[in-house]
Formats: sequence, structure tokens, C-alpha cells
Amino acid sequence: MTATASRRLQAPLSACDKGVPGHIVELPLEGVGLQGWNLLLEDLPMPAAVIKTNALHNNSAWMRAFLESTGSSLAPHGKTTMAPSLFDLQLDDGAWGITLSTPHQLHVARRFGYSRIVLANQLVGRSAIAWVVDELKRDPTFEFYCLVDSVDNVRQLAAIARSRGLDRPLRVLVEMGYSGGRTGCRTVEAGLSLAREIGDHADVLALSGVEGFEGIIREKTEQDTITKVELFVDQVVALAQACADEDLFADGLVLLTAGGSAFYDIVAEKLAKIQLRQERLVLLRAGCYLTHDSLMYTYLFAQIKARAPELDALGAGLKPALEVWAYVQSLPEPGKAIVAMGKRDVSYDHMPVPLVWYRPGGEMAAPLPVPAGHKVTDLNDQHAFVALPEDAPWRVGDLVGFGISHPCLTFDKWRVLHLVDDDYAVTGSLRTYF
Repeated sequence: MTATASRRLQAPLSACDKGVPGHIVELPLEGVGLQGWNLLLEDLPMPAAVIKTNALHNNSAWMRAFLESTGSSLAPHGKTTMAPSLFDLQLDDGAWGITLSTPHQLHVARRFGYSRIVLANQLVGRSAIAWVVDELKRDPTFEFYCLVDSVDNVRQLAAIARSRGLDRPLRVLVEMGYSGGRTGCRTVEAGLSLAREIGDHADVLALSGVEGFEGIIREKTEQDTITKVELFVDQVVALAQACADEDLFADGLVLLTAGGSAFYDIVAEKLAKIQLRQERLVLLRAGCYLTHDSLMYTYLFAQIKARAPELDALGAGLKPALEVWAYVQSLPEPGKAIVAMGKRDVSYDHMPVPLVWYRPGGEMAAPLPVPAGHKVTDLNDQHAFVALPEDAPWRVGDLVGFGISHPCLTFDKWRVLHLVDDDYAVTGSLRTYF
């Protein structure tokens, strides 16, 4: 499917979408850039979420260069954005496929025609399994992989696949986990035993690789975290090698996959060392790199560059592309501003950061950096509490652009985000499907 076809499948914008002007009844996505909207001219109702296109394309190009330098491939985690327009950008920039997490996300991706999907999760339950099996039967071009970490799940998959007459094996990856972590086999021995079980169902299941997820490992110190990540990825490597030594992998491509948005440098280096008799693919699954952020992933990316200084050769690196803009609504007392943006609009595992501000009406030629001393201290559903210094320049009606932390938890609050150039002219919009 082309990017243009993907856009035309999507619902037009209307005033029922947050961030869309109230006079819009029905506007196709391809018509948004023709409207002449500009955020700084107050053409958009606030709050509004925007993506700066120059930063977006910089990030996509940087990741492409990283993959080329490491010999890795990418199936970006679509749950970050759930935006077909951004899936198209990632695939156009060389992504091997798309990673997803839930049956709903699968339904969306298939509705928009994406044909190579990794479900970085266990496929559990009759309805979900039957739907995937039926899709595999219906569409011979559909490539699908899912994770398994238990005999019960393997047998459920096999039973439903047989009952519905699946005529090509469902591709599964044994997931390696770690003690105290989330899903996954806790030992290499357990993973190897599960791989043998999959072989007992070779009529409907194919062992097509091994998987792990290191992204939520956090220890008391940065070095302790890195040590645990490395030990865990070593376990993924050991499981893959053990499966290869027993010739348990099915014919065809073998996926060796891990790598969220925090430690993909370590994953790429370690998984590349696995040697198999058949074709293999080192597959990373980072998703947050595309829009990056102004807090958590900015910090984590700095850590990646510190661990791998050779990455400086790839350019400046990732840039924050996602911002949420809102009005200063009230200055009720000295040292406090209330901005009309809250938990319904931004992620709040870390407080958003006031980046730039602008006074509409011609007093300012362009947004200015927010002076030191402005800090979001709390969020309600629709309000942000901002502590101000004594000489704060803000007035009621000023516009403030906030950087966010953890893009996944901001994207899911918006059905429509606007694409803007460096002057905040709206060049397009995209839809999300959470």
C-alpha cells in the first residue's frame, strides 16, 4: 500500500477532533496543508499537539544510518504512535516491518494493509488467535510473528490453528525473560524446552527465532542497569545458540530480536555475534526514536552516545519533534500561572517542560525560549500549574510550547496531531488509532 492510499483510507478531520478548528465539517488529510493554518496566528484551537517535520525527518534518517552502521534491521514499535502516516514514513525509510502489542493494534494495521507484523507479545485467547489464523489463510502475503513463553500457549495456538485448517505454519518466537521481569522464559533451559515443544507441532507452528525485551530493566545505578541489560541479552544469545545447536529452528528466516528505545546499541552489538547455518535477521524494535522527546529519551539517547562515541559520525543525533501548545489561561497570584493543558493532553510520568513562548498580535517576530525558573509543578485533567520567577514575562493569552517525556503516553491522548514547519505553519495532519 502506498502512503497516499493509506491517507485516503483515513477518516477526514472534523471539529469533533481535538485540535481541529471549529468550522471544519469534513476535511480530508490531504487537504490540510492547503488551508494556510499557522499555530502562531491562532488558527488552531488550543491545546494542540504538533510534530516538527524537520526534526521528524532528521530522526528517521539518523535511525536509518544507525541500522546501516550496525547491520541491523528495524520493525519500529507501532504502539508508540498508532499513526499509519508515520508507519509509512518508517517503512519508506527502510523499516523491515511493524511491531505491535495487542489484537486491536493488529486490527488497525491490517485494516491499513500492513503485511509484515511482529506481535511483541503472546497471542492469547480464542478470538485473537482465530482472527490471526483466518488472516493468514485469507492473505498469503501476510507475514506474522508472535511470542510464546509457555507450553499452554503453544498448545492453544496449535489447537486453534488445526481446528481452523491453517495450511501454513504460524511463526512463533520463544521469548527470553528474566527473574522479576515481565513475560518470557526465566532460564535458557526453560526456553530450550519450549522450543522442543514447538517442534512437536510442526504441522501448524514454526520456530522462527528468539526474542527478549530489555527496555524496562532499571537498577539502582546506571552501571548496574547496563550490566543487567548485557547479562540479559547474553541469555537471549545463549538461547538462540542452543536452539541452533539442536537444529530446532524451522526453515527460512530466523529473527533475533530485542531492543526497545533505550538500549538498542547494546542489543545490536550482541545479537550480531550469533552465527546460524541459515539466514538470520537482527531486528530492533525501537519506536520512540521517531519523535524523540525532551526528557526521558533525551537522557537515554545521551547515554547511548556516551557508550558508543562512534555514533557521532552519524550526525547530531535525535531531536525532539513532539510539542504540545496551550494558552496561559490565568495568573491568579504572584509566582503562579495556570496553562490550559493537563493530563488529558500530555504524558505525566514526568512533568512537561516549557520550551518556548509566543505573544500573538505582532509583538514578537518568533517564539522565544522560556526563561529559567518556569517549571510545571502539577497537572489536573485540563490545567497545568506552572511556577514562575519574579520577572516572568507571561501574560494571559500567551502561547506556550511544551516538550514532553515518553511520547507513547502523549500520542494516545490525541486523535489528530498537526505537522508543522519551523515557523509553525501547518503542512499536514495525521491520525492515530488507539
